Amino acid sequence: MTDLPADWSAWRDRVDVSTYDDRWRRMAAAGHDPHGEASLVMSYSPGSVLDGGCGTGRVAIELAGRGVHVVGVDHDQTMLTAARGKAPDLRWVQSGLESMALDELFDLVVLAGNVIPYASPDVRATAVATCASHLSPGGRLVAGFQLRPDWPSVVEYDGWCEVAGLRLEDRWATWDREPYAGGNYAVSVHVKQ
Repeated sequence: MTDLPADWSAWRDRVDVSTYDDRWRRMAAAGHDPHGEASLVMSYSPGSVLDGGCGTGRVAIELAGRGVHVVGVDHDQTMLTAARGKAPDLRWVQSGLESMALDELFDLVVLAGNVIPYASPDVRATAVATCASHLSPGGRLVAGFQLRPDWPSVVEYDGWCEVAGLRLEDRWATWDREPYAGGNYAVSVHVKQ
C-alpha cells in the first residue's frame, strides 16, 4: 500500500475511533440529518454502491439500511474493525483506492469526506481511475471534499475524471445540494460514459 500523506496522518493521529461517530449522534440529537451523503446517493436510485474511504461505515451502513447492496473499502484497519463491529454482515475490504481490485461493478461509487485529498498526491489520479473502473456503464462517481490551496481543485479533479472516462453531471456546495458558486467545498457527480 502507498505511504499516506502527512495531511491524512495528522488527521488520523487526532481521531479516536471509539468516539468518531459521536459527531453524527450529536447531529441527529440536535435535529439535523447526519445522512446527507446517503440521501444524495439514494436520489440516483442505485442498486449497488462502493463506499470508498468508508471509515467506520456510517454511509455504507445507512445505504444498506435503505436496501442498497454496499461494499466498504478503506486503507485504515482500525476504522474497518469499527465498521465490521457495527455491521458484520456487510463486506469490508482493506485497500487503498488506487490499488483496489474488487470482483464486481457498481451503480455508484461514493467518496465522502475528503477521500481524494487524503490520498497521496502521486496516486490521486489513479484512485479516480480505479474508482471509475469499478462502475457499471452509466454509473456515477460522487465525491465531496474540501477545497484548499494545497489540495486538489475541482479543475484538477474534473481532469482526472475526464481521463478516466467520466463526464461532469452535477456539482453542489453541500451534500444537501446547495448551489455551487465557488467556495471551500464541492460535491461532484461524474457519469461513466
